[in-house]
Amino acid sequence: MAKKESAVVSESQIMKDVTDGHPAPVYLITGEEGYYIDNMSDFFENKVIDPGFRDFDQTVVYGRDVTMSDVISMASRYPMMAQYQLVMVKEAQDIGVSSNVPTAKSWDSLATYLEKPSERTILVLCYRNKKFDKRTKAYQAIKKVGVIYERAKLYDSDVPTWISAYVRGSGRTITEKAASLLFEAIGNSLGKLSNELDKMFLVVKEGQSITDEIVERNVGISKDYNIFELINAIGRKDVVRCNRIANYFADNPKAGPMPVVIANIYPFLLKVMIYHQLPNKSQYAAASALGVNPYFVKDYEIAARNYSLRKLAACFGYLYDADKRSKGINNAGTVSEGEILKELIFKIIH
Repeated sequence: MAKKESAVVSESQIMKDVTDGHPAPVYLITGEEGYYIDNMSDFFENKVIDPGFRDFDQTVVYGRDVTMSDVISMASRYPMMAQYQLVMVKEAQDIGVSSNVPTAKSWDSLATYLEKPSERTILVLCYRNKKFDKRTKAYQAIKKVGVIYERAKLYDSDVPTWISAYVRGSGRTITEKAASLLFEAIGNSLGKLSNELDKMFLVVKEGQSITDEIVERNVGISKDYNIFELINAIGRKDVVRCNRIANYFADNPKAGPMPVVIANIYPFLLKVMIYHQLPNKSQYAAASALGVNPYFVKDYEIAARNYSLRKLAACFGYLYDADKRSKGINNAGTVSEGEILKELIFKIIH
């Protein structure tokens, strides 16, 4: 069994090492993004031990149901049929919560086991939604002899890019507008996004593209009242459309929650500011500098004519203030989120 000196590695490298027959004695799968933990959990549970041997050499438990002593006892056994036995603890952050053993002391005992771990056991600890304390003996022991896989939660601004990459991995493409609409409708849960995309793959064949019409039809998004249309109206200073969409969001909070609105308006206005200062504003040069499809450069050109650098700087202030007020700061609960949103849009376009 391979022993790793340093341990923070990629998902693909873990899968390759295990598949090639060089697993580590322990894997810590952790982070605040459950999607990646679920992917790795599924890999170990379904791809490591031969199906015919799983009843004998695969043990999957939940942290709330076991103590660390139980886990160590399981890991110390020898496999009966396969070359290795797999011991997986899901929700490992809950190990020992029902016992009287202090959490820190409980995990310290894992460090003792890892001083001489079983060479015939693959121990997988899925530690969700919390940051593992890197100062602990357990973390240092895992780092020394095992593998640590950690993925931070994506920033909202990175989610549309993730959507595009996920779709490309299926042999399809997705338009920038469609990716933005899907993010707006589903949010930043990668698990929910992947489920929706997998459904669309049933009707969009390989080599084809997912368009905004397909997203609207399959996810149930309003064609006229969505974040993408609001941003387009802001860029063009279309006062009537802006007000209609703002009023719709105010009456239907789930259609345009404040965090999602701000998370989409901010990068748009930032790119307008960048466009202002580009020495070369030709379509493809600007697209490269802004990181957008060349088709959308005209939107930034129009917005740049409507918003000076001074106005854009003021808009960032409006966004910051609206964000604080929507979170109850400097608001005292007297103004609804819908009213804050309408006021924000008014300030931006006037």
